[in-house]
Amino acid sequence: MEDTIAAISTPSGEGGIGVIRISGPRALNIAKDVFRTVSGKILDEFRPRQMYFGRIEAGPENILDEAMVCYFKAPASYTAEDVVEIQCHGSIVSLRKILSLVISRGARLAEPGEFTKRAFLNGRLDLSQAEAVMDLIKARTDKTFQVALDQLEGSFSKGIRDIRADLTDILVDMAVNIDYPDEDIEELTYGKLRDGLENVEHKVAKYLKTCGTGKILREGLRVSIIGKPNVGKSSLLNALLKEERAIVTEIAGTTRDTIEEAISVDGIPVILTDTAGIRDTDNVIEKIGVERSKDAFNKADLVIFTLDLIRALDREDMDIAEKLTDRKVVVFLNKEDLAALDGSERGLSDADISKLKAMLPDATFIEGSAKKDSGLEQLRECIKNTVYTNSGESQSGDIVTNVRHENLLREALESVKSALELTELRQPLELIEIDVNAAYLSLGMIIGEETAGDIIDEVFKRFCLGK
Repeated sequence: MEDTIAAISTPSGEGGIGVIRISGPRALNIAKDVFRTVSGKILDEFRPRQMYFGRIEAGPENILDEAMVCYFKAPASYTAEDVVEIQCHGSIVSLRKILSLVISRGARLAEPGEFTKRAFLNGRLDLSQAEAVMDLIKARTDKTFQVALDQLEGSFSKGIRDIRADLTDILVDMAVNIDYPDEDIEELTYGKLRDGLENVEHKVAKYLKTCGTGKILREGLRVSIIGKPNVGKSSLLNALLKEERAIVTEIAGTTRDTIEEAISVDGIPVILTDTAGIRDTDNVIEKIGVERSKDAFNKADLVIFTLDLIRALDREDMDIAEKLTDRKVVVFLNKEDLAALDGSERGLSDADISKLKAMLPDATFIEGSAKKDSGLEQLRECIKNTVYTNSGESQSGDIVTNVRHENLLREALESVKSALELTELRQPLELIEIDVNAAYLSLGMIIGEETAGDIIDEVFKRFCLGK
């Protein structure tokens, strides 16, 4: 690439330090042009990876700011080009002035994601690694950060390349048998072909099993706390947040709207929603709250159905339970601290609980107290198990978090399944080869080895400026 690009790489706003990044063939010359030592001298030589302290000057007696400058010589840089980073004070005024100066000296303003795009085009990153950079920037929890970091290090890319290598072996065997049928070579049997395709099918399907976990790590697990009024939903929200976020009173119907907060449970991003108590009411405002509660319930990945141990099961409870038969549910039996140890004050009888368990056979039942933090650890464990049911918690770099990757994996799987069907029917190898090659190309598009320029442009448009 002939041109040199520059951009502010730190977020806008006040800060101790701001960074301007320059990449391209003129990066070093621009640095020599604008940087002066503390004594005002021009620095003729910048040693790679060494920080220099001085001033950025637009001309004699026109000092813009004090700064630290570091030069990264190609290819040992983020973009694999010559890169210069200028660290100045984090004032937006200083940053804009220095960026304008750099552009006036021969650089142009970088497009969003162009630094990472150059790293991809120069072969330092493949496409899936480049996308992991954005996931790394947006990570809100330890787990999402670790998944993105593992993918940036290339664990996911290696897995995709291994599957493509398996498909390459299959394609080579097929090509030899198609093109040289009369030669003295090992004949490719349909049994061997089937075994090879089933191996690929298993590996691709294993990745796809992680997509549910990946979606949650990307967007957050939506958890709704539901139940009739005054069973302790708001207290449970406050206990999980470890702060008094929702108003708690003895008055039924205190919560008139949904309250949504984000928390982290063992590194899993969770969007926790406290809902208005679901019941029949003539109050117009409370009716709106109930409707919003139902909407939050419909969007939830996990529902925490909250019941009061000191109140008997009633029709309102049963109406809610009937709506949960096809949902992922945790039944939280609240207020155990108010129930006497001998059970004389328990309104919710063993028969009531048995009836609920019959209605919700897959639900997890937890007795606890939101006010006393009892049962909350079990509740957090249930949230964690909801995320990792199919994929397991290990090998975070193998969790598919990107929708584009998921779609391409599904395309590859469909092609492999089609090839297997043709193999079982002992169709000509030429027909089977079409599907095998389609799977190979779909997987190549994940890592950027088989992709069109417009797709590449679309990927990098999603990046922030300066990255």
